[in-house]
Amino acid sequence: MKNFKFRIHENNYIVKIISHEEDIIELEVNGTSYSVKMKEGMAKPKTPTLVLAKSRKTIEPFKVNPGSAKTKILAPIPGIILSIDIKVGDTIKVGDRLLVLEAMKMENNITSEQAGVVTAVHIKAGQQVLQSELMIELA
Repeated sequence: MKNFKFRIHENNYIVKIISHEEDIIELEVNGTSYSVKMKEGMAKPKTPTLVLAKSRKTIEPFKVNPGSAKTKILAPIPGIILSIDIKVGDTIKVGDRLLVLEAMKMENNITSEQAGVVTAVHIKAGQQVLQSELMIELA
């Protein structure tokens, strides 16, 4: 039915609620089954619902900025620049690899989603970048 993980005094507990009828709850704690009878007159607890607030800041890498003739390529995730495959003045087309970004021990090819000419490169190989950091500009 529902699964929960608890850590109490450095001990881990995995609790599975199997059934809940009237005042009897069948559950399993770390593989051991239990039948629990609730006290009479106890109010039924409401199950909390996690509601994630919508982020105020939306990150849309690789998109043209409205009102600007330049396309700004932002880091989609934090990581380290392993290699840069372009330089200022290069003409690129859709799908061309621009750079390789290492994040969480994985190499991510960052490719162009728009054709253009490289007007600025704000990064260098070996540099650490944060999410949404400006890396390359195209015109």
